[in-house]
Amino acid sequence: MIRQNRRKWMGSLLLLITALVVSSTPFQEFTSLPSEMRLFEGSLQQLQLSMPVTGTLVNSNPDILYVNGTKAREVNVDLSKPVSVEPKQTGEAKLELKWGKIPLKQVKVNVLPDLKVIPGGQSIGVKLQTAGVLVVGHHLVNTGKEKVSPGEKSGIRVGDMIVKMNDLYINDMNDVKKLVHEAGTKRQPLHMLVVRGKEKLSLTLEPVKDNKDGEYRMGLYIRDSAAGVGTLTFYEPKTHAYGALGHVISDVDTGQAIVVGDGQIVQASVTSIEKGESGNPGEKYARFYNESEVLGSITRNTPFGIFGRMKDKPKRGKYTEPIPVLLADQVQEGPAKILTVVDGQKVEEFDIEIVNVVKQHFPATKGMIIKITDKRLLDKTGGIVQGMSGSPIIQNGKLVGAVTHVFVNDPTSGYGCFIEWMLQDAGFMLRQNTQLKAS
Repeated sequence: MIRQNRRKWMGSLLLLITALVVSSTPFQEFTSLPSEMRLFEGSLQQLQLSMPVTGTLVNSNPDILYVNGTKAREVNVDLSKPVSVEPKQTGEAKLELKWGKIPLKQVKVNVLPDLKVIPGGQSIGVKLQTAGVLVVGHHLVNTGKEKVSPGEKSGIRVGDMIVKMNDLYINDMNDVKKLVHEAGTKRQPLHMLVVRGKEKLSLTLEPVKDNKDGEYRMGLYIRDSAAGVGTLTFYEPKTHAYGALGHVISDVDTGQAIVVGDGQIVQASVTSIEKGESGNPGEKYARFYNESEVLGSITRNTPFGIFGRMKDKPKRGKYTEPIPVLLADQVQEGPAKILTVVDGQKVEEFDIEIVNVVKQHFPATKGMIIKITDKRLLDKTGGIVQGMSGSPIIQNGKLVGAVTHVFVNDPTSGYGCFIEWMLQDAGFMLRQNTQLKAS
């Protein structure tokens, strides 16, 4: 009986000790140490272990990484103090932590080429030309005998992109009008190549004459361009690559992402602001400024914004020199800043709070929740307004992301996306150990 009680007491004590160890700060910090890290060349990373023991850190490639300021392959470390890891050149190395001869943890370190960008904040005008013409609706043509939509009859749907007519690529409504007129006059069908999602369809359409004005028509509403105002997020001076908006540009009628055929960004000047309130997001009103001076091209329209090349370094910015960026897994909750324009073309800095960070290992929108805390901005705009999308988010002197969406019922708060995903869509490879480039 006494022996059984002793076993129960020892078992309970063992469980208590295990629970205390598992819940202790050193154990929590040790288990939170990642098995893989990505660092920029020339940066400095501190590993916090808080373990009251000494150990050995084995460095597989001392040319790539220095540990505690030394190039040695094996470094004795006091695990109760922070261990510094300094990437010296692009490549891959492995760090193995040992206690005596017992291996405790192995961390793979990918060192990326140094990347710095100039934060934006400037208001820009966006002019997009579609890669083809976008079908945004059907309409009936009165032939005098009947009302019919040849486009709908041929199987063309709202949201389809017409890219070819009679083997000719089109991206202008004037080209469409000319081809429709020729086909109608000759009583010949139009052979069309239509893109629907990932499908390519060959369809035939026979134009009919409108009894009202004698013009031949397809019975389709189409669009070949889009325009709007947004905010520049970053500019990379070595490649002249830029990113803006932080979210996709969609057609106002179909809700589908616009496929870019051509496009430009120009200067914009904010003329007034409609203040946001619960249930009614506000909006920046701006005009295109000096449209003849094209700032850059638009080559991509993705879930994370628009991307292309700028001719010159952007003007009127708050920052004139490049600053470091943070990867998605390095962003922390806490105070931050945004850069945006609320009057004319002046870029200003405003206080925000990053209240929640979503851990994302793959590209996804809505990476963080932000809240405007700056009284000046709240008084002026009520919080986040339309046209502010793309405003850079800066934390501790590093670019971490961009403003993307406002909460309809709380304009003081909204979503931001991580800058890593924007840089990836701009062509910078940050998730594999390759030479930094913008393709």
